[in-house]
Amino acid sequence: MTAFALFADIHGNREALDACLADAKNRGADRLVFLGDLVGYGADPAYVVDVIAEKQNAGAIVILGNHDAAVLSGCDNMNDIARASIDWTRRRLDKGRQSFLAALPLTSASGDALFVHADAAEPKRWTYVTSSIEAQRSMRATTNRLVFCGHVHRPQLYHTGAYGLPSAAVPAAGVPISLAGHAKWLAVLGSVGQPRDENPAAAYALYDDGADRLTFVRVAYNVAEAARKIRAAGLPDILASRLFVGR
Repeated sequence: MTAFALFADIHGNREALDACLADAKNRGADRLVFLGDLVGYGADPAYVVDVIAEKQNAGAIVILGNHDAAVLSGCDNMNDIARASIDWTRRRLDKGRQSFLAALPLTSASGDALFVHADAAEPKRWTYVTSSIEAQRSMRATTNRLVFCGHVHRPQLYHTGAYGLPSAAVPAAGVPISLAGHAKWLAVLGSVGQPRDENPAAAYALYDDGADRLTFVRVAYNVAEAARKIRAAGLPDILASRLFVGR
């Protein structure tokens, strides 16, 4: 029996990452999973990479995200704000940290669960799972009963029913959800470092594979300090201001 703590889209936000790791430890999590986009947007990419590399050495699962990949191979398909943050981030990551990102897989699995940053059907395309159509496509691409992903920055939960497209719901924070039964499930975790569901609290999730139970979690953190460092770094101001409103 394992209690997984699942984190996605940290985006270089030291304050949010530290708050979520502390919360997960207090709740008894014994295995960590990081579903990509460790960097980009935030002011502490080197710190975040170092912490997660240390966690990986201790047994954590770490997945590649599109912002991580952009640091390595370019970001022509990104908007100007994202491109500016990636260019800034690349200059703050030495060869060792970039090599760590380059070695990360697109997917990983443990038991019934598949972990991926975006869409399980074509992970390299970085498709956003924002509707039942994308969720069905992603779930059909794997024999795993559970798919955990990030990329969207808004918590969402899909499950297969008897007919038609998967059902969709916005999960309430702090309420355990039973995943028992024969249905397949896809959970979009929300973002640790840059939530976009109009809630500025950092988002992550806990999965107890023994009880087959998933809980979405929100954690308050020092938003003002994370925003101050973004501004001090000369990154686009919107990357700081949006943290206060969760957009």
